[in-house]
Amino acid sequence: MSDTQPGRSLTLSREALDAVGTRLEEHRRAIERALDRFVAADDEPSRQVLEAMRHSLFAGGKRLRPILVLAGAEVAGMAAEAVLSAACAVELIHTYSLIHDDLPSMDNSPTRRGRPTCHVLYGEAIALLAGDALHAYAFELLARNAAPEVPADRVVRAIAELARGIGPHGMVGGQALDLFASGEPLAAADVHEIHRLKTGSFIQACVRIGGLLGGAAAGDLDALSRYGKHVGLAFQIVDDILDVVGEETKLGKGTGSDAAQAKITFPSVFGLAPSRRLAQEATAQAILALEPLGDRGRWLRDLSMYLLSRDR
Repeated sequence: MSDTQPGRSLTLSREALDAVGTRLEEHRRAIERALDRFVAADDEPSRQVLEAMRHSLFAGGKRLRPILVLAGAEVAGMAAEAVLSAACAVELIHTYSLIHDDLPSMDNSPTRRGRPTCHVLYGEAIALLAGDALHAYAFELLARNAAPEVPADRVVRAIAELARGIGPHGMVGGQALDLFASGEPLAAADVHEIHRLKTGSFIQACVRIGGLLGGAAAGDLDALSRYGKHVGLAFQIVDDILDVVGEETKLGKGTGSDAAQAKITFPSVFGLAPSRRLAQEATAQAILALEPLGDRGRWLRDLSMYLLSRDR
């Protein structure tokens, strides 16, 4: 993996980019089919909540977090199909977080991925309940749908990993820091900490959950952890950059919303050019973390470079 050395390119050839895109699409379709099975519409009294859940769950998206679960399991030598329910569980968590982020009490966003947000379509109360339901069902799904070849102790560790990654020491904690800090001058370390918690901790948890369920050795799990930490940071920086320079039609949402809400972002604190360099540095660190995995880390390496170059 010599291309991680200083001065080496962090870009993939067009052929390699197309190959990553094809693989991502294959995984995305498998996850979509599984989500449709797991979160089926029915005629129960909670039908409106289920409709709201499905509205947000099937609004599109990259399905990056569940794909990282599959990738972590594959590094450990387990077939992706064996952890598909866990992959779907983390997508339920991601969707719940988006529903709550969009609420008037948070970001007050009218659209998400080119569609009306959940609260705009169903009202704030149903949107809140839909997010709560997705959060609860994610843990049920992770607990009861593990493949027979996954021992119970691994499932318990994966549940604990998910809870920590999204709780007060993870995503929710970072969201709270971001909320309190909006409009306030911050040191560079504070900006990194907000985004490490808000985005990075959950992404790190996803790749670790795959490794845990797959029975990854301690050294491999450490490599996955370091990869998740750095690729999560790079992903957030690129997201922040795209809010400034991205195309609205590709993003599926309005650009400039972060600036309008005086949110703490990498471009607002460091500027665009330095932010691009920080994203490149974080990607390089993610790739370096994979070196102990050898060829088993190739897919994750290529994925990190693909994410660095994305335009949506």
